[in-house]
Amino acid sequence: MNRLPALGLLLAVVTLSPVVAQTSPTTTTQKATYTNPLPVEFGDPYVLHTQGTYYMYGTGGGAKQGFAAYSSTDMVHWKPEGQVYFHDNKNGWSDPKAKWDGAYWAPEVYEVKGKYYLFYSAQWRVNPTNEVENFRIGVAVADKPTGPFVDLTNKPLFDPGYPVIDANVFTDSNGKMYLYYSRCCYKHAVDSEVARMARQKGWYQEIEESWVYGVELKPDFSGVIGKPVLVLRPPVKLGDKQAEWESRSVTAREVNRRWTEGSVMFKKDNLYYIMYSANHFGGQYYAIGYATATSPLGPFRKAANNPILEKNSDKGGSVTGTGHNSITYSPDGREMFCVYHGRTARTGDERVVFIDRMHVKDGRITIDGPTTSPQKLPSGVQAKGNTR
Repeated sequence: MNRLPALGLLLAVVTLSPVVAQTSPTTTTQKATYTNPLPVEFGDPYVLHTQGTYYMYGTGGGAKQGFAAYSSTDMVHWKPEGQVYFHDNKNGWSDPKAKWDGAYWAPEVYEVKGKYYLFYSAQWRVNPTNEVENFRIGVAVADKPTGPFVDLTNKPLFDPGYPVIDANVFTDSNGKMYLYYSRCCYKHAVDSEVARMARQKGWYQEIEESWVYGVELKPDFSGVIGKPVLVLRPPVKLGDKQAEWESRSVTAREVNRRWTEGSVMFKKDNLYYIMYSANHFGGQYYAIGYATATSPLGPFRKAANNPILEKNSDKGGSVTGTGHNSITYSPDGREMFCVYHGRTARTGDERVVFIDRMHVKDGRITIDGPTTSPQKLPSGVQAKGNTR
């Protein structure tokens, strides 16, 4: 998926409303809006906000066997910063010759004590049984958000004995850090009523599933503490209210897999929220849900209003495949945004980035999206004047 974005996509998309004030015959002040999708061809977008600047990382974006970044001061106009992580750094542990060009996926960057730590997944070169999916999670460090990032050690963060992707790190109010990740579907066939139905109907002989786990991180990111805890998995029973939307890739006969991945953890008013994506990332049914708990490792209860973000192509829109999100805040901190990838009728198979407003109130998350019509600029961003 690491394809160079078209040159035109490097220019920000800004829609200007009609003139609202005229200060001179040659200068007008206009109210600006932004329009999704943003001019960034990333999958799995993650946004870091530090020292007044936003940095976006993701899968693809022109990077070759590594990761690229973009920067912005207003969340709307994004400047390419080039490749910030290269697999062949002095401690690189991955296999760039493995399937999917080494599968450099889902980078997230965290600032800790003046250093920047990049968590990512890739194919591990230690693969004695020649597994097709041999993903592990790595950690690299840099002095700047734009790198260059160098792996902390010449091996993955830890080895749970199965392929893992989509690292997300959460720091609790007591300073403890937790890693959330997705155990891949690969060779993980699970018995459920959905699997039995698929077998009875002659669709598939088995259904593989990915599950989200959480585990405490060592403060220096040198490993994990204790054993991973199962946090989220697809519903077992057909009568479960979550089963319909989380099984759409199976019931639409896209693939014999049910995903729970792309997890994002945050805390508000002493309640822990974990957002996640379900269904095939390459299909139209990729969608976002969430669950809540009173402790960082659960138990978690999935929300009644799931999914909170899904395709709108069946409602007259043009967006499909909405998922793998991160969250960020407006420059003044007053508005919360969901940053996610999707596809439109125009972009085809390429994943592109959307940002839409997100609300959290009384234990409930809602997202104002997906949108492709002009939206107000994030609060704290000043509309720029236009000089002719």
